[in-house]
Amino acid sequence: MNEPSVTRTYTFPKREHLCSKKRIEELFNRKNPSLGVYPLRLTWLPAPARTATPPEVLITVPKRTFKRAVDRNRLKRLLREAYRLNKYRLTEVENGHPVALLGILYTGKEKSELPLIEKKLISGLNRLLAEASVQPAP
Repeated sequence: MNEPSVTRTYTFPKREHLCSKKRIEELFNRKNPSLGVYPLRLTWLPAPARTATPPEVLITVPKRTFKRAVDRNRLKRLLREAYRLNKYRLTEVENGHPVALLGILYTGKEKSELPLIEKKLISGLNRLLAEASVQPAP
């Protein structure tokens, strides 16, 4: 009856942050697949082969929508927390996941709280895995 427990590390270290200007341009300049789960938009670059390592992630909130830095920083902090708690959905996929780079963009016009952001992010990650599994890698 007892299932073997899986030890998960709920971390989001610096090496998983997408910081390289060149890689960010690669993520957004090409016609990469994306999907919207209001108030989020997920854009990703397919990996050449399935991998178990987590993708590099970019989290962004537009200055045009949220003029005050405190509002943008809070939303980014909530997005990072939601991703940190749920990235295992990407890394624990059987045979590995097909994503190399992932961009999480906040597109909503109003501020949201963690439960809603986390619910939408989970929904988006599940859709991303379903769509990315169907599409061939470049």
